[in-house]
This record gives sequence, structure tokens and C-alpha cells, in this order.
Amino acid sequence: MDEITRWGPRSEIRRMRNMLDRMMDRTFFDAPFFGDFAEEWGVPIDVYQTDDDVIVMATTPGMKPEDIHISITGDTLNIRGETQEEREEEGLRYHIRERRMGSFSRSILLPASVNADEAKAEFENGILTLTLPKVEVVKPKTITIKAK
Repeated sequence: MDEITRWGPRSEIRRMRNMLDRMMDRTFFDAPFFGDFAEEWGVPIDVYQTDDDVIVMATTPGMKPEDIHISITGDTLNIRGETQEEREEEGLRYHIRERRMGSFSRSILLPASVNADEAKAEFENGILTLTLPKVEVVKPKTITIKAK
């Protein structure tokens, strides 16, 4: 027997928004001329999901956990923070300066609804790992028609 599944435009819009976010990050933030002019920058992330959780890993080298702020609003995850220049010495003349300093911000649309109250965040070796439990979705139930 065939099942009827409701199609929702949100999943397609979410997928397109994530693709645009990735494209814009690559186009603007990786451009060699842009780094000196950017006040805010995005952190590189990986997002994947298991049957029970959405996992987000963000690379934040040189950061301290207390300098990172995480929030979830609806299906959007926001990661923001600020990294400070550790030393300010007069007379320094940089030959190469590639490390980014200043504030960063990253917002992503999550691939599934999550329970923010049960979220866990771990920080180790400059990698922030968020484990976001998925909201239990009601599974479709097949109803058999009895003929008389």
C-alpha cells in the first residue's frame, strides 16, 4: 500500500539557504583582499547528523571557551565571539599576518529541529563540538480501511 508523505517547502528552503551560506563564505571570506577589511568573520564548521543528534564542529584555534557565545533560536544556530591580540609590542613589523583577530559570527540553519534545552557543548584543542538532540518527530501512521 502506498503512503502519503506531506511535502514541506521549509526543507528545500533550508537546503538552499545552507548552500548560499557556504557559497558566500567561500566567495567573500576566503578572498585574499578581504581579510584586512573584515571586522567580523566566520568560523569554519562541519555539520552532520545521526539518528538522534545534529552535531556541529567549529574550528576556533586560540580561542577560550568563555569568549564564545552560542544560542539557538528556532532552527537557527548562532555562534559568535571575539579573539583578542595577545601582545601589542611597539616596533613590530609583520612580514606575514594571516591569523584573524576581532569578532566572529556564524549563523546556520539546522538540518532538523533540535531540543536546545538538552544541547551539549565541548571544547578541546580549539575545536568546539555541539551535540544537539533532535526533537522526536511524529512518524506517519498507516490507517487501514476496512470495507463492509
